[in-house]
Amino acid sequence: MAVFKGAGVALVTPMKDNGEINYEVLGALIEDQISKKTDAIIICGTSGEAPTLEDDEHLEAIRYTVDKTAGRIPVIAGTGSNNTAHAVMMSKEAQKLGADGCLLVAPYYNKATQNGLVKHFAAIAGAIDIPCILYNVPSRTGSNILPETAVRMAKEVDNIVAIKEASGNISQVGKLAALAEGVLDIYSGNDDQIVPICSLGGIGVISVLSNVAPLETHNMVEYCLENRYDEARRLQHKAHDLVDALFCEVNPIPVKAALQMQGFAVGAPRLPLTEMEPAHKEILRKAMIEFGCL
Repeated sequence: MAVFKGAGVALVTPMKDNGEINYEVLGALIEDQISKKTDAIIICGTSGEAPTLEDDEHLEAIRYTVDKTAGRIPVIAGTGSNNTAHAVMMSKEAQKLGADGCLLVAPYYNKATQNGLVKHFAAIAGAIDIPCILYNVPSRTGSNILPETAVRMAKEVDNIVAIKEASGNISQVGKLAALAEGVLDIYSGNDDQIVPICSLGGIGVISVLSNVAPLETHNMVEYCLENRYDEARRLQHKAHDLVDALFCEVNPIPVKAALQMQGFAVGAPRLPLTEMEPAHKEILRKAMIEFGCL
Protein backbone atom coordinates (compact mmCIF):
# COMPACT_ATOMS: atom_id res chain seq x y z
CA MET A 1 0.00 0.00 0.00
CA ALA A 2 1.30 3.45 -0.98
CA VAL A 3 2.47 5.83 1.74
CA PHE A 4 0.46 8.43 -0.18
CA LYS A 5 -0.78 9.18 -3.67
CA GLY A 6 -0.72 12.70 -5.02
CA ALA A 7 1.40 15.74 -4.19
CA GLY A 8 3.56 15.70 -1.09
CA VAL A 9 5.15 19.01 -0.19
CA ALA A 10 8.88 19.10 0.53
CA LEU A 11 8.26 21.68 3.23
CA VAL A 12 10.72 24.43 4.10
CA THR A 13 11.86 24.96 7.68
CA PRO A 14 11.00 28.55 8.67
CA MET A 15 13.62 30.39 10.73
CA LYS A 16 13.51 33.40 13.04
CA ASP A 17 15.97 36.26 12.66
CA ASN A 18 18.17 34.63 15.31
CA GLY A 19 18.30 31.40 13.29
CA GLU A 20 16.01 29.33 15.51
CA ILE A 21 13.15 27.34 13.96
CA ASN A 22 9.97 29.41 13.84
CA TYR A 23 7.28 26.96 14.95
CA GLU A 24 4.47 29.49 14.72
CA VAL A 25 5.15 29.93 11.01
CA LEU A 26 5.72 26.19 10.54
CA GLY A 27 2.24 25.61 11.95
CA ALA A 28 0.77 28.21 9.60
CA LEU A 29 2.46 26.54 6.61
CA ILE A 30 1.13 23.12 7.60
CA GLU A 31 -2.42 24.44 7.96
CA ASP A 32 -2.20 26.26 4.62
CA GLN A 33 -0.95 23.11 2.90
CA ILE A 34 -3.69 20.92 4.33
CA SER A 35 -6.40 23.47 3.45
CA LYS A 36 -5.17 23.40 -0.17
CA LYS A 37 -5.32 19.60 -0.56
CA THR A 38 -1.66 18.69 -0.18
CA ASP A 39 -1.55 14.91 0.17
CA ALA A 40 1.48 14.54 2.49
CA ILE A 41 3.99 16.62 4.43
CA ILE A 42 7.67 15.83 3.97
CA ILE A 43 9.55 17.46 6.83
CA CYS A 44 13.32 17.94 7.21
CA GLY A 45 14.31 17.01 3.70
CA THR A 46 16.60 18.98 1.41
CA SER A 47 14.03 21.80 1.15
CA GLY A 48 13.84 21.76 4.94
CA GLU A 49 17.59 22.43 5.26
CA ALA A 50 18.22 19.15 7.05
CA PRO A 51 22.01 19.37 6.57
CA THR A 52 22.19 22.40 8.86
CA LEU A 53 19.73 21.25 11.51
CA GLU A 54 21.14 19.90 14.75
CA ASP A 55 19.71 16.51 15.74
CA ASP A 56 17.57 17.95 18.52
CA GLU A 57 16.12 20.60 16.19
CA HIS A 58 15.55 18.03 13.47
CA LEU A 59 13.64 15.71 15.78
CA GLU A 60 11.65 18.54 17.37
CA ALA A 61 10.56 19.68 13.89
CA ILE A 62 9.37 16.15 13.15
CA ARG A 63 7.54 15.93 16.49
CA TYR A 64 5.87 19.28 15.99
CA THR A 65 4.77 18.41 12.44
CA VAL A 66 3.33 15.07 13.49
CA ASP A 67 1.41 16.70 16.33
CA LYS A 68 0.20 19.63 14.23
CA THR A 69 -0.88 17.46 11.32
CA ALA A 70 -2.75 15.20 13.78
CA GLY A 71 -3.27 12.34 11.37
CA ARG A 72 -5.03 14.40 8.71
CA ILE A 73 -2.42 13.54 6.09
CA PRO A 74 0.77 11.43 6.28
CA VAL A 75 4.00 12.91 7.63
CA ILE A 76 7.21 11.62 6.09
CA ALA A 77 10.41 12.49 7.92
CA GLY A 78 13.70 13.06 6.17
CA THR A 79 16.14 10.93 8.14
CA GLY A 80 18.79 9.99 5.58
CA SER A 81 22.52 10.45 6.04
CA ASN A 82 25.82 9.36 4.58
CA ASN A 83 26.51 7.85 8.00
CA THR A 84 24.46 4.65 8.21
CA ALA A 85 24.47 4.52 12.00
CA HIS A 86 23.25 8.11 12.22
CA ALA A 87 20.47 7.43 9.71
CA VAL A 88 19.41 4.38 11.74
CA MET A 89 19.27 6.46 14.93
CA MET A 90 17.29 9.30 13.33
CA SER A 91 14.86 6.92 11.64
CA LYS A 92 14.18 5.07 14.90
CA GLU A 93 13.53 8.36 16.65
CA ALA A 94 11.22 9.52 13.84
CA GLN A 95 9.19 6.33 14.20
CA LYS A 96 8.91 6.90 17.96
CA LEU A 97 7.65 10.43 17.26
CA GLY A 98 4.85 9.10 15.07
CA ALA A 99 6.12 9.71 11.54
CA ASP A 100 4.24 7.71 8.92
CA GLY A 101 7.36 7.02 6.88
CA CYS A 102 10.99 7.99 6.34
CA LEU A 103 12.62 9.59 3.31
CA LEU A 104 16.15 8.24 2.92
CA VAL A 105 18.54 10.09 0.65
CA ALA A 106 21.35 8.18 -1.02
CA PRO A 107 24.63 8.57 0.88
CA TYR A 108 26.33 11.75 -0.28
CA TYR A 109 30.02 12.57 -0.62
CA ASN A 110 31.31 9.10 0.25
CA LYS A 111 29.49 7.71 -2.84
CA ALA A 112 28.71 4.08 -2.00
CA THR A 113 28.78 1.34 -4.61
CA GLN A 114 25.48 -0.26 -5.62
CA ASN A 115 26.16 -3.07 -3.15
CA GLY A 116 26.95 -0.48 -0.49
CA LEU A 117 23.64 1.24 -1.20
CA VAL A 118 21.78 -2.03 -0.71
CA LYS A 119 23.45 -2.66 2.64
CA HIS A 120 23.04 0.96 3.77
CA PHE A 121 19.31 1.16 3.05
CA ALA A 122 18.64 -2.37 4.30
CA ALA A 123 20.30 -1.52 7.63
CA ILE A 124 18.09 1.55 8.09
CA ALA A 125 14.86 -0.10 6.98
CA GLY A 126 15.61 -3.15 9.09
CA ALA A 127 15.82 -1.00 12.22
CA ILE A 128 12.28 0.40 11.86
CA ASP A 129 8.79 -0.81 11.03
CA ILE A 130 7.42 2.18 9.09
CA PRO A 131 7.67 2.52 5.29
CA CYS A 132 10.86 3.83 3.70
CA ILE A 133 11.04 5.99 0.58
CA LEU A 134 14.43 6.01 -1.13
CA TYR A 135 15.59 9.35 -2.51
CA ASN A 136 17.69 9.33 -5.66
CA VAL A 137 19.19 12.74 -6.43
CA PRO A 138 22.60 12.21 -8.07
CA SER A 139 23.16 15.94 -8.70
CA ARG A 140 23.42 16.45 -4.92
CA THR A 141 24.82 13.13 -3.75
CA GLY A 142 27.17 12.04 -6.53
CA SER A 143 25.56 8.60 -6.28
CA ASN A 144 22.91 7.11 -8.57
CA ILE A 145 20.53 4.40 -7.33
CA LEU A 146 20.21 2.27 -10.44
CA PRO A 147 16.78 0.81 -11.32
CA GLU A 148 17.98 -2.75 -10.77
CA THR A 149 19.29 -1.79 -7.32
CA ALA A 150 16.09 -0.04 -6.28
CA VAL A 151 13.90 -2.94 -7.37
CA ARG A 152 16.21 -5.46 -5.69
CA MET A 153 15.86 -3.60 -2.40
CA ALA A 154 12.08 -3.39 -2.72
CA LYS A 155 11.90 -7.15 -3.28
CA GLU A 156 14.28 -8.02 -0.46
CA VAL A 157 13.20 -5.52 2.24
CA ASP A 158 9.50 -5.42 3.11
CA ASN A 159 9.31 -1.80 4.19
CA ILE A 160 11.29 -0.28 1.30
CA VAL A 161 8.19 0.63 -0.64
CA ALA A 162 8.88 3.68 -2.82
CA ILE A 163 11.47 5.93 -4.41
CA LYS A 164 11.63 9.67 -5.01
CA GLU A 165 13.26 9.86 -8.43
CA ALA A 166 15.15 13.10 -9.02
CA SER A 167 17.83 11.88 -11.40
CA GLY A 168 16.27 13.93 -14.19
CA ASN A 169 16.83 10.93 -16.48
CA ILE A 170 13.41 10.03 -17.84
CA SER A 171 14.81 6.92 -19.56
CA GLN A 172 16.07 5.68 -16.20
CA VAL A 173 12.63 6.28 -14.68
CA GLY A 174 11.04 4.38 -17.55
CA LYS A 175 13.34 1.43 -16.95
CA LEU A 176 12.64 1.59 -13.22
CA ALA A 177 8.89 1.51 -13.84
CA ALA A 178 9.25 -1.42 -16.21
CA LEU A 179 11.27 -3.42 -13.68
CA ALA A 180 9.23 -2.47 -10.61
CA GLU A 181 6.26 -4.73 -11.39
CA GLY A 182 4.21 -3.14 -8.64
CA VAL A 183 6.73 -3.69 -5.82
CA LEU A 184 8.02 -0.10 -5.74
CA ASP A 185 5.99 3.12 -5.92
CA ILE A 186 7.58 5.97 -7.86
CA TYR A 187 7.33 9.66 -6.97
CA SER A 188 8.69 12.40 -9.17
CA GLY A 189 11.39 14.36 -7.42
CA ASN A 190 11.44 17.03 -10.12
CA ASP A 191 8.57 19.46 -10.53
CA ASP A 192 9.19 19.77 -14.28
CA GLN A 193 8.66 16.01 -14.71
CA ILE A 194 5.46 15.37 -12.74
CA VAL A 195 3.31 14.51 -15.75
CA PRO A 196 5.99 12.51 -17.61
CA ILE A 197 6.77 10.37 -14.56
CA CYS A 198 3.10 9.82 -13.72
CA SER A 199 2.52 8.78 -17.32
CA LEU A 200 5.14 6.07 -16.85
CA GLY A 201 3.41 4.75 -13.75
CA GLY A 202 4.38 7.17 -10.99
CA ILE A 203 1.82 7.86 -8.29
CA GLY A 204 2.78 11.36 -7.28
CA VAL A 205 5.44 13.94 -6.56
CA ILE A 206 7.50 15.11 -3.61
CA SER A 207 7.45 18.74 -4.56
CA VAL A 208 9.14 22.09 -4.01
CA LEU A 209 6.47 23.78 -6.18
CA SER A 210 3.83 22.63 -3.67
CA ASN A 211 5.22 25.10 -1.13
CA VAL A 212 3.85 28.01 -3.17
CA ALA A 213 1.20 26.35 -5.37
CA PRO A 214 -0.16 23.41 -3.35
CA LEU A 215 -3.61 23.14 -4.90
CA GLU A 216 -2.33 23.31 -8.47
CA THR A 217 0.33 20.68 -7.78
CA HIS A 218 -2.24 18.41 -6.14
CA ASN A 219 -4.57 18.89 -9.10
CA MET A 220 -1.82 18.11 -11.61
CA VAL A 221 -1.21 14.72 -10.03
CA GLU A 222 -4.90 14.04 -9.51
CA TYR A 223 -5.55 14.64 -13.20
CA CYS A 224 -2.78 12.19 -14.07
CA LEU A 225 -4.14 9.52 -11.73
CA GLU A 226 -7.58 10.00 -13.29
CA ASN A 227 -6.12 9.76 -16.83
CA ARG A 228 -7.07 13.37 -17.52
CA TYR A 229 -3.73 14.06 -19.16
CA ASP A 230 -4.84 17.03 -21.27
CA GLU A 231 -5.67 18.93 -18.09
CA ALA A 232 -2.51 17.72 -16.35
CA ARG A 233 -0.35 18.83 -19.27
CA ARG A 234 -1.90 22.28 -19.22
CA LEU A 235 -0.90 22.70 -15.58
CA GLN A 236 2.60 21.30 -16.22
CA HIS A 237 3.09 23.76 -19.07
CA LYS A 238 1.67 26.64 -17.03
CA ALA A 239 4.12 25.89 -14.21
CA HIS A 240 7.19 25.74 -16.45
CA ASP A 241 8.52 29.28 -15.88
CA LEU A 242 7.71 29.18 -12.17
CA VAL A 243 9.53 25.88 -11.71
CA ASP A 244 12.54 27.28 -13.57
CA ALA A 245 12.52 30.32 -11.29
CA LEU A 246 12.27 28.15 -8.17
CA PHE A 247 15.51 26.46 -9.18
CA CYS A 248 17.47 29.40 -10.62
CA GLU A 249 19.50 29.26 -7.40
CA VAL A 250 20.07 26.20 -5.26
CA ASN A 251 16.96 24.91 -3.45
CA PRO A 252 15.61 26.10 -0.98
CA ILE A 253 16.91 29.64 -1.55
CA PRO A 254 14.25 30.59 -4.14
CA VAL A 255 11.31 28.85 -2.50
CA LYS A 256 11.99 30.62 0.78
CA ALA A 257 12.04 33.92 -1.11
CA ALA A 258 8.77 32.96 -2.80
CA LEU A 259 7.08 32.18 0.50
CA GLN A 260 8.27 35.50 1.89
CA MET A 261 6.57 37.17 -1.09
CA GLN A 262 3.38 35.31 -0.19
CA GLY A 263 3.50 36.69 3.33
CA PHE A 264 4.98 33.75 5.23
CA ALA A 265 7.84 34.88 7.49
CA VAL A 266 10.04 31.87 6.75
CA GLY A 267 13.28 33.78 7.22
CA ALA A 268 16.57 33.39 5.41
CA PRO A 269 18.27 30.05 4.79
CA ARG A 270 21.06 29.03 7.10
CA LEU A 271 24.64 29.36 5.91
CA PRO A 272 26.21 28.20 3.69
CA LEU A 273 23.03 29.09 1.78
CA THR A 274 22.34 32.80 1.38
CA GLU A 275 19.38 34.97 0.46
CA MET A 276 18.35 35.18 -3.19
CA GLU A 277 20.11 37.60 -5.53
CA PRO A 278 17.90 40.63 -6.32
CA ALA A 279 17.88 40.03 -10.09
CA HIS A 280 16.77 36.43 -9.59
CA LYS A 281 14.16 37.55 -7.08
CA GLU A 282 12.54 39.75 -9.73
CA ILE A 283 12.46 36.83 -12.18
CA LEU A 284 10.80 34.74 -9.48
CA ARG A 285 8.29 37.46 -8.63
CA LYS A 286 7.30 37.82 -12.31
CA ALA A 287 6.89 34.04 -12.68
CA MET A 288 4.71 33.87 -9.56
CA ILE A 289 2.48 36.68 -10.82
CA GLU A 290 2.12 35.04 -14.22
CA PHE A 291 1.29 31.69 -12.62
CA GLY A 292 -1.24 33.30 -10.30
CA CYS A 293 0.24 32.47 -6.90
CA LEU A 294 1.16 36.05 -6.03
